[in-house]
Amino acid sequence: MRVDADMFGTLDVAMSGLRANRKNVDVITSNVVNARTTDVGNGQPYRRLEAIFKAADKGISGVEISEVTEDMSEFERVLKPGHPQADAEGYVQMPNVNLPQELISLNMATRAYEASAAILKRYQKMVQTSLELLK
Repeated sequence: MRVDADMFGTLDVAMSGLRANRKNVDVITSNVVNARTTDVGNGQPYRRLEAIFKAADKGISGVEISEVTEDMSEFERVLKPGHPQADAEGYVQMPNVNLPQELISLNMATRAYEASAAILKRYQKMVQTSLELLK
């Protein structure tokens, strides 16, 4: 019996989607958890992270996270006199995290993860059905 070299291509693509979206969920979760962190140890507020996706290889091969970068947009200044990180005017630099946007991104990443899991489940069912037919 000849086994096609691309027989597991579907599994590889689905698994790469699971891995990449799990990492993306981790990045987004870090953003949500640190949305109010005004000092990460160096006197600066938390800077939002973003996962950058790329194709794994040429052709149909899946996806991977090429890097996790910091969002270099400006920090919001909020008037909070008496806060430990407040400047002389009473303003505190807040992280550049937009919670509603992060929750939307988390929902999208979760759905993409679930879609990859559904592909694996259907593939498993297809293989089981094929094996039953061969009996």
